[in-house]
Amino acid sequence: MVFCLSSEEPRRPLRSDMVHFQASEVQQLLHNKFVVILGDSIQRAVYKDLVLLLQKDSLLTAAQLKAKGELSFEQDQLVAGGQLGELHNGTQYREVRQFCSGSGHHLVRFYFLTRVYSEYLEDVLEELTYGPAPDLVIINSCLWDLSRYGRCSMESYRENLERVFVRMDQVLPDSCLLVWNMAMPLGERITGGFLLPELQPLAGSLRRDVVEGNFYSATLAGDHCFDVLDLHFHFRHAVQHRHRDGVHWDQHAHRHLSHLLLTHVADAWGVELPKRGYPP
Repeated sequence: MVFCLSSEEPRRPLRSDMVHFQASEVQQLLHNKFVVILGDSIQRAVYKDLVLLLQKDSLLTAAQLKAKGELSFEQDQLVAGGQLGELHNGTQYREVRQFCSGSGHHLVRFYFLTRVYSEYLEDVLEELTYGPAPDLVIINSCLWDLSRYGRCSMESYRENLERVFVRMDQVLPDSCLLVWNMAMPLGERITGGFLLPELQPLAGSLRRDVVEGNFYSATLAGDHCFDVLDLHFHFRHAVQHRHRDGVHWDQHAHRHLSHLLLTHVADAWGVELPKRGYPP
């Protein structure tokens, strides 16, 4: 793993020599698959871009990336929380979304998490136990864990990482592929809505805490034989695609992320990839 924490990050374009998936190819790769995505607003954008890419070859709009808890997004449905409840930035915020394609061959579900392991996560796992078994689980939780749960947040995060990986090992079927998305690099100034005004003094150290948290999460995921996608490494130089809040990313970054993720999944499943890169 390689992390970049220099104050002056070079601005480089996203790589153009990787696989570029078209909607039809994503539909084929995820045919009859149940995909579950768990995490914060970054992972919600991962969910949204995948839902969009399952239907058409276009990018998310800035408004779609910014929207939170809306009743419907690109033919999906808000199942719980969000506008069905109360929109807020507290640790008890919930949002469950689901997309089922018109053909019935694609099912994608998203659960918003503010902590990597909790009683709520146990409820989610119980729901997955009694429902259809997921074929692919994509998960990350880091920023909330390290900024909203007191002074011993890193210690608690490490303990909760161990708990969540043990539980995933116990609950998920052997056929399920779990991909741990490492947290993406933060900007030097952080103004994301999840960081309350009284927590702003943490902004300076949070950038380095994420690097430390990434190290522990990737190590523990590897110990449990789960897959790891190092998004911190892949986006360390793509600062021009990060929003001014220092946390979120634009539609080009998220499409690039989708291609990285789908390439990883295809390789894990032994699926031959399309023989082309990005268009000029």
